[in-house]
Amino acid sequence: MLTFNHFNFNVSDLDKSMQFYKDALGLEPVRRKEAEDGSFVIVFLGDGKTDFRLELTWLRDHPQKYDLGECEFHLAMQAADYEAAHAKHQAMGCVCFENPKMGIYFISDPDGYWIEIIPTR
Repeated sequence: MLTFNHFNFNVSDLDKSMQFYKDALGLEPVRRKEAEDGSFVIVFLGDGKTDFRLELTWLRDHPQKYDLGECEFHLAMQAADYEAAHAKHQAMGCVCFENPKMGIYFISDPDGYWIEIIPTR
């Protein structure tokens, strides 16, 4: 049997991305791996409640902006207090799309990855 483990986003500025995920979503580092030659750093972030991890990968030899296509893929997170989360993300200026009819919205991280915020159902 297979189970979910993690999802990866490649990032251009690891410190900036880690700060964003801490501030916006409360995610904290749970594991870090660095290449001996400095060519990559991988940080796994967790929510402190589940075993699922978000892997942030920084690659030294990838200085250009990542091509995210049409942003059709995304990570989704549930908000126990949807209204408070929405107000916080509005204040941070990271809300990039809202669909009130569906009761969801998306935020965008420093590299342009979209994270869907849904209420706990």
